[in-house]
Amino acid sequence: PKMYIAYGTTLLKQCTTNLHVDVSDAVNVLIDVSEPTAEGNEQATRYRKEEVNLINEILARQEPSVRAHCAQNPPGALWHIYAASDREKISAFLAKEFTNNPIMFKPIHDQNFYLDDTLRQRLRDEEGIVGWEIVQGLGDAIFIPAGAPHQVQNLNSCIKAAEDFVSPENVEECVKLTEEFRHLTASHRNREDKLQIKNIIYHSVKDAIAGCQLQVQLSPSADPVS
Repeated sequence: PKMYIAYGTTLLKQCTTNLHVDVSDAVNVLIDVSEPTAEGNEQATRYRKEEVNLINEILARQEPSVRAHCAQNPPGALWHIYAASDREKISAFLAKEFTNNPIMFKPIHDQNFYLDDTLRQRLRDEEGIVGWEIVQGLGDAIFIPAGAPHQVQNLNSCIKAAEDFVSPENVEECVKLTEEFRHLTASHRNREDKLQIKNIIYHSVKDAIAGCQLQVQLSPSADPVS
């Protein structure tokens, strides 16, 4: 498991984690949220009031159940998650926006960009791409599928715990991403095959076959598993 600890950046409108993809599935659990106090400091009080107003604006566009949950538990982080099938379109959109050489430029894998309100609206209008906006409250778990572009902005100071895993449904996406990462530059931080998805597939199949063989040995009369 990994732990993420970061201050809130609501008023700065900056990200905590830039837009990127993970080579495997992941689950992220918010285990602690801390709302800053500004007692006795006029400037800090004014700053916090502006932060709260922005947080309320974000909550106002959420579902009633989310607003009710955050009324009891302070909101921790704002997530934007996009479908893995939209990854290439989003990458091309950013490459067109920020460089004239999309072949040498990997905007999502380089993890250098955060899609702010303006870019998200343009992505919707120009490319027809709409992601999911999720407010993560205390105790909430966010599941991120392999290959799904996502970004995070902490609304308050947070501690999160995350675990990577490989689901059967996304094995194909894991293999595809592993091949994508192999073509990155030698110095790129994502080039190394850390997941070893082919080994995972091999040993999973090996264990499954061994389990089937054992079942046949224990129950000779049972039909063999094809």
